[in-house]
Amino acid sequence: MPQPPWKAWYKLARWQALRLRIFLRDRYTCQRKGCGRVEPNTSLLVCDHVIPHRGDARLFWDDGNLQTLCKACHDGAKQAEEQASLHTRGVWD
Repeated sequence: MPQPPWKAWYKLARWQALRLRIFLRDRYTCQRKGCGRVEPNTSLLVCDHVIPHRGDARLFWDDGNLQTLCKACHDGAKQAEEQASLHTRGVWD
């Protein structure tokens, strides 16, 4: 099964630069309410889409739709929220 085209966006230099700008803007601090972990190691941070983009380029590249999350918050609570809401917004492409 071929991957959706938007998956390749994460490999672009444009994304890597945007990701680092968001980390800098957020001062390498998890924006999840109640966390606030400061993490200088960017491999332990995720540049997260506040509103899931679902392949929408406008949402994907909008820096106002991006936030810094530590990996623990992104891979735990945030993913659980997104999975729980699949039935209300459709399945990911």
